[in-house]
Amino acid sequence: MGVPRSPLALAALATVAVPGLDAFDVRRPAHPGTDFDIAVVIDAMRRRWVVRAPVNAAAGAALEAEVVLLDALGDAAEKDGLPFDVPRPVGFAHLPEGGRATVHAEIQGRTLSLDELAPGPGLSASVGRAIAAIHELSPSIVENAGLPVYDAETYRARRQAEVDEAARTGRVPATLLRRWEERLEDVSLWRFRPVVTHGDLTNERILVRDGAVSGILHWGDACVADPADDLSSILVAAPPDATDSIVEAYQLRRTELIDPHLVDRALLVGELALARWLLYGVRSGSADIVEDAVGMLEDLDAHTRAMAEPEAEPSLA
Repeated sequence: MGVPRSPLALAALATVAVPGLDAFDVRRPAHPGTDFDIAVVIDAMRRRWVVRAPVNAAAGAALEAEVVLLDALGDAAEKDGLPFDVPRPVGFAHLPEGGRATVHAEIQGRTLSLDELAPGPGLSASVGRAIAAIHELSPSIVENAGLPVYDAETYRARRQAEVDEAARTGRVPATLLRRWEERLEDVSLWRFRPVVTHGDLTNERILVRDGAVSGILHWGDACVADPADDLSSILVAAPPDATDSIVEAYQLRRTELIDPHLVDRALLVGELALARWLLYGVRSGSADIVEDAVGMLEDLDAHTRAMAEPEAEPSLA
């Protein structure tokens, strides 16, 4: 990875990408990410533009596929197929090392704070409807962008391979590992209809405005896969009393939903994310990440064992 581009360098790319753009100010976003250099450019008319430049060849290739996807998503949004906006590139600037930077108008809204989610028909329901709207999109949108398409059995096998690799590290508690393996071997749990998924739908990807979802960002991990993936991080991290409202609104927005194990699978996917974090630490050689993952795995194991223990009978003495 090279030296990050400065905000001024990114502003210069924006002026090349969008003819007539007169940059007045530039600043870093709140959540810049790691695969792209990103800046928000404010022009002389106070319009706000986001410029993204990939930091390596892999990010550049992902960006090219994302551009095709975003064009199709933008068309869907205009036809009221999506209840939120998506970033639509309006210009490109070629980079000296290859690839290109993109510029899109900034979507109005602020990053979703999970503490805002509460039971009822408000923001929680809006989040549920937004996720459902993604899952109602035609899989051809992803296929035409050259992004991955999985069937249910292939996707279960991918999850199993991740758990097997995590097990070989020797750092996953044995009781937790057995529980994961049992659930992955339960074929009935994995009977789902693959749908278009965002692929990395954390709260940082969701923008809200006036009490509703206004935009969803960073579509580079989109694929056709398990709908539980997009619900996972939200259901795991949201206040417990808000999850029913999210799921109910999601189910009402879906036109075809025969998946009785959706929520169970989403919660399991949230647990398996810790295994992927452990593997990332091992592959990158980061002892800090490995220890962080191991600590969270041990906490999860202790919590699940405590929840499984029967309550002690009251003493008659």
